[in-house]
Amino acid sequence: GASLAADLRSIGITSPRQLANCDAMALYRALCQRSGKRQDPCVLDTFMAITDFMRGAAPAPWWTYTPLRKQQFGSV
Repeated sequence: GASLAADLRSIGITSPRQLANCDAMALYRALCQRSGKRQDPCVLDTFMAITDFMRGAAPAPWWTYTPLRKQQFGSV
């Protein structure tokens, strides 16, 4: 939503097309650094969902990425 869009703008993402070339974990780390606090892991799940979607994957809710995030990154 609007809050996530503002977060993305705060780390330099101004167009959805840019997300196709982004790494979800890099976005998550950049947002944590920019905000000065650890973001909820569901933000990483959301970044995983939107980067996959912008690369051509079918739309999927962020929570479908939770098991993959846990498998790839453990606890964040």
